[in-house]
Amino acid sequence: MNRFAYHARDAAGAPHSGSREAPDVAAVARELQALGLIPLTIQAQPQATSAPAGSLFSAKVSLDELILFSRQMSSLTRAGIVVDRALRGLAESQRNPRLRTVLIEASASLEGGADLASSLRGYPEVFSELYAAVIHVGENTGRLDQAFAQIAGYLEHERETRRRIVTATRYPAFVLVTIGVAIGILNVFVIPAFAKVFEKFHAELPWQTKLIVGVSDLTVTWWPLLLLLGAAAVFGVRRYLRTQPGRLRWDRAKLRLPILGGIFERTHLARFCQTFAMTARAGVPITVALQVISRAIGNEYMAERISGMRQGIERGASITATAQESGMFTPVVLQMLSVGEETGSLDELMTQAAGFYEQEVDHLLKGLTDALEPVLVIAMGAMVLVLALGVFLPLWDLSSVATR
Repeated sequence: MNRFAYHARDAAGAPHSGSREAPDVAAVARELQALGLIPLTIQAQPQATSAPAGSLFSAKVSLDELILFSRQMSSLTRAGIVVDRALRGLAESQRNPRLRTVLIEASASLEGGADLASSLRGYPEVFSELYAAVIHVGENTGRLDQAFAQIAGYLEHERETRRRIVTATRYPAFVLVTIGVAIGILNVFVIPAFAKVFEKFHAELPWQTKLIVGVSDLTVTWWPLLLLLGAAAVFGVRRYLRTQPGRLRWDRAKLRLPILGGIFERTHLARFCQTFAMTARAGVPITVALQVISRAIGNEYMAERISGMRQGIERGASITATAQESGMFTPVVLQMLSVGEETGSLDELMTQAAGFYEQEVDHLLKGLTDALEPVLVIAMGAMVLVLALGVFLPLWDLSSVATR
């Protein structure tokens, strides 16, 4: 992906400038037009080849810092503080060097004549397209304080969802890591010691013992090559997942995983409904909102379905019809969409739909440990069974082996 600097105007003639990442100039132009902007100039920016000493290359802006910044900006703009002054004031109090630099540069961009949304779009690694779109609407409607409050509430909800998922998966992840470490220790230290004992008796060992001794010998002898192959495999998989087909296939496969697939799907659908409600409440046009949501949902497969919904709406179809064609939503949510579209209360009903999916996610997360526990017990039992058959069975018959 390349970065392009652009200058554009909206329907009212107001100037907009910033930078975006895209494959080419035509893609940038399409994205700007989808946001209701008329591109004037689009120029490629040179890519930095290396980070200078003392740079902020490794600094990241956490979700908590972004939430705090949004809440502070909401309070400052509600109090009537000029935006560029508010940004500079918050920059002085920031502990994160990356966020401090971004705020100072965004403030300078505002002083140069750009609007706030365009200034924020120049830093997609900090402010998402969804963030910038909501701020853009808030600027145009004179409700910038409400826009910051809405995006802060959305980010807080996103943080809570992540925490619930991490809490629910912590125990299974810990057990799986423990099993992996135990298998590694057995292969490298325990099984070779038993193998030396078996060699002294020159006995015919059962196939289970031959199998685990062979695996242990392979691990001990060829561990540098295995480590290299493992690192190459991880690098290759990660590189493939960065490609569009790779992300699409992996995100589609995640939704079909047993046990976890339902959680992933409902989490993304809850995010879609929550984001749709926020953008509708903020006044973002539906087609623009769907384009922004497709980038914010975090799943390429579902993003492709949402893009299909946007294209259907552009052809004149209703939101409910396109949602039904996508095949993503349950009948209950489709009914909420239909009622919201007819009554003009999409934001309210989509918030209820988000709550519906969140309740399902909570229910699935609470049962996650109960669902995975039998799988983990079976895995540990299989490991103990292999050890019992492969290692301890010959030892139990050690007296007969010694007499041969």
